[in-house]
Order: sequence, then C-alpha cells, then structure tokens
Amino acid sequence: MHRRDAPRELPGLRAVDTPAPAALLWDVPPEKITPEKSLSSKTEVSAQYPVVGAIPARYASSRLPGKALAEIAGRPMIEHVYRRAQEVEGLDRLVVLTDDERILEAVEGFGGEAQMTPEDCASGTDRIAWAARNWTAAAIVNIQGDEPLIDPEGVSRLALHLRDFPDDPLVTLAAPATEQELQEPSSVKVVLDRRGYALYFSRAAIPYGRTPGIIRPLKHIGIYGYQRRALLHMAGLTPTPLEQTEGLEQLRALENGMPIRVLEVREASPGVDTPEDLEQVRRLLEDKA
Repeated sequence: MHRRDAPRELPGLRAVDTPAPAALLWDVPPEKITPEKSLSSKTEVSAQYPVVGAIPARYASSRLPGKALAEIAGRPMIEHVYRRAQEVEGLDRLVVLTDDERILEAVEGFGGEAQMTPEDCASGTDRIAWAARNWTAAAIVNIQGDEPLIDPEGVSRLALHLRDFPDDPLVTLAAPATEQELQEPSSVKVVLDRRGYALYFSRAAIPYGRTPGIIRPLKHIGIYGYQRRALLHMAGLTPTPLEQTEGLEQLRALENGMPIRVLEVREASPGVDTPEDLEQVRRLLEDKA
C-alpha cells in the first residue's frame, strides 16, 4: 500500500469534543458495494449509516500457518468466527478478506462472503483499508479471524457505538486483566482517561501499582471499530516511534491525535495464536458440542 511521507494533520481532535468527520476526509471517493447479505434476524440494516463487519484472514502465520482453516469440532476456524459474527447486531454486511484462494473457497463453501486482497498488505488494518476504499460503508468493524469464540454481544456494542457516536473515529474493547495477564507481554494492557478514551496501550504492566487497589487493570481486546474516513486516514500514516517500539499498531492513532474510545466488557474470548491455543479452543468447543 502506498504511504504518504507527510500525512495530513488532524486539527483539533480531542477525546470528547471531536470535530465533524470532514476533518478526516480521504481523497478516494467510495464506490457502490455489492448487495448486503443477510446476517441474522436481530440485525437491522441501516441504509443511512451502513456498518460492515470485516474479518481479515491470511494463510501465512509465523506461529501457526494455515490456522484460518484449522479444523475445530468438524469445521474450519474461519467458519466458527463467521457464524458467531453473524449474531452481531448493527452489522449490515459481513465479509472475510483474505489473500489465499483456499480460504476464499472455504468461506464460499459454507455460504459466507469473501473477497481477495493483495498478499503484501502489512496488517489486518491495511487489508481492510484496501477493501474499504471501494465500499460506501460509513463504518467498519475489524473482527479477528483467529477468535472462534468471539463474543457477539461485545462486538454488537462496538458496532452500535460507531453508528450512535459518529464523531468517535476509533472504538475498541477491553476487559479486566488477571494478574498473570498483567505480567505477560503477549497480553496488551490499556489505561483510560476519566471519559473512557485510551491514554496508552502497552505490553508492560500498566498502570504500575505503587498504590494498589485504586485502578482495575484492563486487558485490551484486539477488536476495532473505525469510521471509514478514520480507517483510511490511519492506513495512510507512516509507522510511529511508539508503535514500532511496542509493536502495537493502535499507538499510531494516538501518536497522531486520533482518540480511541474504549468500551469495557466482562471478559475476553480466547484467541488462537499457537498450537497450544488451538488445542484449548478445540476442547472448549468440543465440550459444548
């Protein structure tokens, strides 16, 4: 994806009093998207403010190659993610974005919608931004393709928030962190201001508990909602120092003055990053079956 060396400033963005979306204008006019697919009886399609659920799923993975097609309780993992995402309220379309024909065929095989994207997309955000340039969607929810136990209720809150609060450019989720998660670099922590906007994300244990019991530590859940213009703007920004230091893409938004609203949920669903994670999720789903 082409990145600009000198991205535009976002003048006046503040945590609550965010300016009108015109401050996030992008220079690519949207085109008409394909007809929406039915999601669930609970979903109300909004022609005035369409929200798309996007599931980025690439085949290559350094720790678990092909995990999107890993079999869990007789179905590929991507099908479990898709079917649970169909229960989310507030989505008008649901599409898997992949760089591999095998994933495309698997999704179409169980009746889902999928779209091919370039192999050189550096991240899930870049993959979604590439596709969203041709969508008329007002907002997009980034649903992780490696969370077959994703909580539809939490994602519904995020999708509906995007529609109800269009001045919030980015929205994400967090849940109470356990003591073990607080110490694990693989579990990202987040601290908020008093209005519910992110102050910082880190792999370190934040906040440092010099005086314990005042603040409940929060674990970030890597599901994002973007106003379309904010997504395209963020994808056009160059990586930032804190982002590169921590290895956390969301810091690019904070370093460029884009507020991130954080909605708290009860707990995080387990993701699949390693063979051990996959076996744990298999046991959980097989027990339910």
